[in-house]
Amino acid sequence: MQAKRPEFNVVVIGQNNRIQFEAVLFAASLRHSSPRFSGRLIVAVPQEGPLWKNDPSIQNPDVLRALDHFGAEILPFNNEVFGESYPQGNKIEALLSLPSGEPFVFFDSDTLITGELAEVPFDFDRPSASRKVEGTWPKPTLYGPDIGGIWRALYDRFGLDFESSLDTSQPQGYWRRFLYFNAGYFYYKCPRLFGERFLNLARTIRDEDIPELTGQKLDPWLDQAALPLVIHSLGGSRDSLPDGHLDGPVSCHYRLFPLLYARESDNVIEVLEKASAPNKVKKVLKTYDPIKKLVYQGKGRKIREMFDRDNLPHREQVIRKTIKSKGLWQR
Repeated sequence: MQAKRPEFNVVVIGQNNRIQFEAVLFAASLRHSSPRFSGRLIVAVPQEGPLWKNDPSIQNPDVLRALDHFGAEILPFNNEVFGESYPQGNKIEALLSLPSGEPFVFFDSDTLITGELAEVPFDFDRPSASRKVEGTWPKPTLYGPDIGGIWRALYDRFGLDFESSLDTSQPQGYWRRFLYFNAGYFYYKCPRLFGERFLNLARTIRDEDIPELTGQKLDPWLDQAALPLVIHSLGGSRDSLPDGHLDGPVSCHYRLFPLLYARESDNVIEVLEKASAPNKVKKVLKTYDPIKKLVYQGKGRKIREMFDRDNLPHREQVIRKTIKSKGLWQR
């Protein structure tokens, strides 16, 4: 008899910009693709405060009604450390307001759920995060240290065992040898424990003078610099979640709608268009230009015809330039 999978909460950020529309689409795709998901869907919303020039909270009543229609709970939270200077920090500070001791999966709002989330074999005692990542950070400078020296300095700073984090099947100096994740999703058994650790590490990396980080760009990479240390310190790893689920048949971190139409599978396109089709959803999403033009006016299909998914350009910049040359880029 198969063991019952634990119930868990799903968390995304909602904010008074494009992210509010992405959150609605995320919620629509979750309900469309994962009817067996029985946990709470939480939309964490930053509140007005001294770290924001303008009120970042969701004020659009149609957006709020749409989120309520999909059973989403609005969870207000305050920014004490990041805010407008580093909005990616929302995903860190929001965790401190989530229910303590309840397993969670955080997703970036620019994600679609494309399969049954309830079937994903999460081990919430062993956290992990998205491995759909390129070697974006760190970038060693001419005078050193090398990539291994930079990562080792961070592990040493926080009293973590560096050697046990390495994938020794990868060559010396190659970025995949080192634990590195995309923060597009991550999970653990308790958001407060994860969030406190994440906040402490990220704030220290940002504020402290760590010599080995001289010349390293931390905006926007701060969350991805800290995340491997968080996961390693809590007993997780790169292999905690088997392949073939998230960033695969069950979820798609699309980032931008033109890239979605250019690169993603037919199933992802089908989920996008079916989840956004009901009138209650369409009323809200058509007020956001990229969805209005690419999804509802069919211009995304024109982008799709421009590319062979089995033979895409290796560089994303080439895809962007090709789309822009036809006047179809939307952001």
